[in-house]
Amino acid sequence: MSIKELTASPTYNPNRVLDAIIEKLQLKNDAALSRALEVAPPVISKIRHNTLPIGATILIRMHEISDFSIRELRELMAA
Repeated sequence: MSIKELTASPTYNPNRVLDAIIEKLQLKNDAALSRALEVAPPVISKIRHNTLPIGATILIRMHEISDFSIRELRELMAA
């Protein structure tokens, strides 16, 4: 399934993956998550509000910092 197909899916919810990473890394909030992912805070906000899909680059970065597998991250997005 492509990212475009995933984000168009009614079950796509990027908040689950963001919240799972925040919980796993024991981060305080989205600002701390943006620092951990090395992205600007508006990127996290746009992902949360479903105006920006989670692309390959940020997905890989999420994997690197969280030790969730890519498969686990994709399943969290589509659950």
